[in-house]
Amino acid sequence: MTASFHVPTAVVVAGAMLLLGLGVWLAGRGRRRGFLSTVDRVTYSTLHTASLASRHLADGLTPESAERAGKHLLAILGARSVAICDGSGLLAWTGPGDHHAPDAYDHAEPTRTSGSPSVLGTDTITCPSPDCPVRAAVTAPLIADGRVVGTLTAYAPTASAGLAQATGELARWVSAELDVAELGRARTRAMEAELRALRAQISPHFIYNSLGAIASFVRTDPERARELLLEFADFTRYALRQGGSFTTLAEELRNVERYLVLEQARFGDRLQVSLLIAPEVLPVRVPYLAVQPLVENAVRHGLASKEGVGHVTITASDQGSEAEISIDDDGVGASPEAVQRILDGQSRADSVGLGNVDARLRQVYGDDFGLVVETAEGAGTKVSFRVPKYAPGVHSE
Repeated sequence: MTASFHVPTAVVVAGAMLLLGLGVWLAGRGRRRGFLSTVDRVTYSTLHTASLASRHLADGLTPESAERAGKHLLAILGARSVAICDGSGLLAWTGPGDHHAPDAYDHAEPTRTSGSPSVLGTDTITCPSPDCPVRAAVTAPLIADGRVVGTLTAYAPTASAGLAQATGELARWVSAELDVAELGRARTRAMEAELRALRAQISPHFIYNSLGAIASFVRTDPERARELLLEFADFTRYALRQGGSFTTLAEELRNVERYLVLEQARFGDRLQVSLLIAPEVLPVRVPYLAVQPLVENAVRHGLASKEGVGHVTITASDQGSEAEISIDDDGVGASPEAVQRILDGQSRADSVGLGNVDARLRQVYGDDFGLVVETAEGAGTKVSFRVPKYAPGVHSE
């Protein structure tokens, strides 16, 4: 599967346009004063405050994110209080009049049911306190993935047409931010599923062959058998770890070396390995299990069926703002059409992790950073990919 997840440009642009429109509306009939006009100042203030709120909305709709974003949303609206609800209850109340908070979920019921904004007056919002600023409310739906996931309610002394318009515009922007957050969570779930699939795909033949090779040294060379057993334990511990989705290239290459030590115990002098690694790219973060499956694919499909000696060259080079990693073998090669079908998810051919690694690279960095495969039958195979040295959201864990 080579599906990739990207934040749609239309979502980001639409959100920005909504905020710009809201900022200009709030500025009203401002006159120029000094270097900036009132419109300029209010637009800047609106966008700056929205950027503060978006940091919290990136976590989705939770009590914590609603509470932290609420004060910024209140500042944008200029209402007295703001309530944010999800589909099951009140998440956060910001502002005075919090004795109305227990009723906020019920106030939002018409909007939650219809998916349309609603206005509540003094006949619905009653209060015995003459000093309470909460006398009316405007509720707008928060929509993510095409469904109502919550509501934004602005409370004020009166529900003016301007407040209704501003609340609706702000709710649409919040909805766009929630859509972006959902895309991020979907990408994370997809990556976790890909990793589970890759762990399940770790070749049973490799495990059996490694243990067989270790067993063959138990009597003839016990010390070698012990070293190989430790390498096997470290390899499986890394390959089956339950850590994060990223690691450093140094850690990934260290596990590749463990894998190759075990394979060389089986193939002997038939397997020759060269590593050409630029030290400056070793700290670069890469998706976990991005390199070893490609090396295993080269050994298992490129060299195992080749007569005589086979060579695998692993290269990691510094390309300015990017690091490039390649695995080159002089094995039997493959049909380019067959490889393309694997990368397109149209073939279930027994190719260790090729489509999996390609899909995860594209999910993290975009379609420009998938695998590049150069091969032909009888001519060996070169698989390479690039990763940015610094990418938002990419960190080792």
